[in-house]
Amino acid sequence: MSSSALLLVIAAAIAHASWNLLAKRAAHVGSPFVFAYGLCCTIVYAPWVVWVLVFEQNEWSWPIVGCIALSGALHLAYSLCLQRGYQLADLSVVYPIARGTGPMLSTVGALLLLGEPATVRGISGMLCVVAGVLLIATQGKLGRLMQPAAMVGVRWGALVGAFIAAYTLVDAYGVKTLLIAPVVFDWATCATRTVLLLPHTARQPRQAWAAMKGYWPLAWGIGVLSPLGYILVLYALQGGAPVSLVAPAREMSMLLVTLAGLYLLREPVGWGRLVGCCGIALGVVLLAGS
Repeated sequence: MSSSALLLVIAAAIAHASWNLLAKRAAHVGSPFVFAYGLCCTIVYAPWVVWVLVFEQNEWSWPIVGCIALSGALHLAYSLCLQRGYQLADLSVVYPIARGTGPMLSTVGALLLLGEPATVRGISGMLCVVAGVLLIATQGKLGRLMQPAAMVGVRWGALVGAFIAAYTLVDAYGVKTLLIAPVVFDWATCATRTVLLLPHTARQPRQAWAAMKGYWPLAWGIGVLSPLGYILVLYALQGGAPVSLVAPAREMSMLLVTLAGLYLLREPVGWGRLVGCCGIALGVVLLAGS
């Protein structure tokens, strides 16, 4: 991976970790908050999108429209499955499985479907990142993922991970092969998801507005940081960085969130999370040299 692509991925990881810390402060608000920051994303990045559409060369075709529509559907399916998984199983099971299988399946898909070359260093880096994610999210207690009560969460987590891999590959194809401008691509999929959430939010508009009281600053913050994190990743992919390296390197955000939890939120960090942080750091070093 080139140094410029690595810097984009690192910046994306910082943005991703930052907006997740903001989202944690409004987790109890639920779907109104998701709709609110989706609306903020659409508003904040609209001027940039208009500028790109007016002043940069853009070619539109049915494959491009289809790719954007497919990406929006996959992102929505990912969100719905994640929500359903959290309803039926523990977050501590669903989340690590999803974040671990996502980059792993993305890498396999990139090697098999996009024809990216496989290297021992790259595969080793991916495995280190996946292991680090699992250790951080489970606090080193990987055995509990195999318990019968946890298998529902494992299945939903794996399904969510499959959707992560699917939209990652579709989005990579969109920006690398179809040459869709990353900001236009991300904005279109975000706007699609927000519109699809509108009927649910509109059922009880007063309750949704009341639930958002005091949380609009967080929504605007996420509205800036959430798309930025993914747009930077798309620019790294469009610049030639392989999906098989970018997908696992994105999980650097797990390391940053863990460190922020330790130093900013004063959360306890056991040996599992510390080893996991080291695993992600080692994995990123390996990926950077691939």
